[in-house]
Amino acid sequence: MKDGTISDFANKVVYQVYPKSFKDSNNDGIGDLQGIIENLPYLAKLGIDYLWLNPIFPSPQRDNGYDISDYRAIDPIFGTMNDFKELVSKAAEHKISIMMDMVFNHTSIAHQWFQKALAGDKKYQAYYILRPKKADGSTPNNWQSKFGGSAWASFGDSDLDYLHLYDISQADLNWRNPEVVSEVNHVLKFWLDKGVKAFRFDVINVIGKDRKLLDDPTGGDGKAMYTDKPIVHDYLQNMYRDVFAKENNIMTVGELSSTSVENAVEYTAPGRHELSMAFTFHHLKVDYQNGNKWTKVPYDFQKLRQVLHQWGKGLSDGNGWPAWFWNNHDQPRAINRFVSNPKYYRLGAEMLAAVVHLNRGTPYIYMGEEIGMINPDFKSIDSYVDVESHNAYKELLKKGTSASEAFQIVKSKSRDNSRIPMQWNSEKYAGFSRHKPWLANGNYKDINVAKDLSDPNGLFSFYQRLILLRKQEKVIAKGDYQPFFPDIPEIIAFKRQFQEDSLLVINHFGEEKITLSLPVESLGGKIILSNYSNTKIARQITLKPYETLAIKY
Repeated sequence: MKDGTISDFANKVVYQVYPKSFKDSNNDGIGDLQGIIENLPYLAKLGIDYLWLNPIFPSPQRDNGYDISDYRAIDPIFGTMNDFKELVSKAAEHKISIMMDMVFNHTSIAHQWFQKALAGDKKYQAYYILRPKKADGSTPNNWQSKFGGSAWASFGDSDLDYLHLYDISQADLNWRNPEVVSEVNHVLKFWLDKGVKAFRFDVINVIGKDRKLLDDPTGGDGKAMYTDKPIVHDYLQNMYRDVFAKENNIMTVGELSSTSVENAVEYTAPGRHELSMAFTFHHLKVDYQNGNKWTKVPYDFQKLRQVLHQWGKGLSDGNGWPAWFWNNHDQPRAINRFVSNPKYYRLGAEMLAAVVHLNRGTPYIYMGEEIGMINPDFKSIDSYVDVESHNAYKELLKKGTSASEAFQIVKSKSRDNSRIPMQWNSEKYAGFSRHKPWLANGNYKDINVAKDLSDPNGLFSFYQRLILLRKQEKVIAKGDYQPFFPDIPEIIAFKRQFQEDSLLVINHFGEEKITLSLPVESLGGKIILSNYSNTKIARQITLKPYETLAIKY
């Protein structure tokens, strides 16, 4: 069997679809699998290799499908298993592989395993993390849920509590139970048999809880007590040995909550046989005031540059492999975060794309990013569906924030910013549906697929060039990462090297022109990408607003 290693995936590009919002084929206001099938030619035209679907399993939808009630079925809101098989088959015709989003830290409490446990079945009680309350009736420890409040909830009428690191409806699985591991392996094999070629593992680095679940001695939220425990590496190596080693080139990416460079290297270094690549989020927390998401402040450029260089060089030196992205289903749109003036949205979008696609690591595109979709201009908190956004709004009001300020904060950070329906054209409901969508539309009159594709120099064509360059240039796919111009204001630059080839990538995160001196060895090189026309190589170059420049030499 062929082992999937970095070299197998270095020139690949992944496109993420939030199925609920991509395309509604049956006009019920909710996106579905047939809507995705209908637009496979569009994705093939872009040039992507993998299509990542957010969870499409049966779910009460308390957490947008990350609360799974059946790992081996398709939620009827998205279609049927036959629709899924058709998607896999037709995607393969376009040379696109399907990546499934697997949530193995927890199940929904509606899952039959949890329901059997509640009914008294000892076998299934051992599937979850159940602990007796303390003598005074308080929770087993002081850990806090990532969704607020205690991480423990009463287990039926018993004197036990169950652990839920996330929503109260999401009960954590007990990975120390070999039967749970066996169930997980069978789920993976089930989808592999359906033709799935890749998996994204949700919050996978928190599955390794200790046998004894102690209080957080710092009085904190407990995060350090369960994140990146050494046993997680054992679990992943065993999963590889029992499942993926028997297959050809299966790609895996782990969502690693609050991890470190050192751990990310261990998770992804090829010889360790754990994950193909890692998602981290440090670069998207640079507009959090004092680490608090629900604040509205300009992003910290120095911090962003420091994080990108630290992770880029750290994973390069350690032979780990990152999954790079600016946008996903849990983040506001990157253009709004990193480009302050709408006048420069288009140039800024190209520059941001180059940072990811010319970097060392596998690039991920989130639906609509390739046409420059931005946050919607909602006028009221009632336009938002996301439960986290509503909870944050209430908390802000409780703390004394004014209603208008609280709304502006939520508007800047809400997950619904990225979940609005895909903007296909300028017709009613953006061509997403003929029915009012489950979430209101954004500014589809100005930004949509039809409009961008009609422009030979549209943003879509820029993304096509980036994807093609990764396939053509080994220095992009396989080169190392070296920070460059580390101290020049508003510049994030890096050098890539592979065998005899070098690539210098310079990205200007600002509006004021800036002059810098190119290294002498690059002067005989060739510009392989720029978002301005007529750019020339010279000893001294002046970068224009949000300019990106890639010189191969």
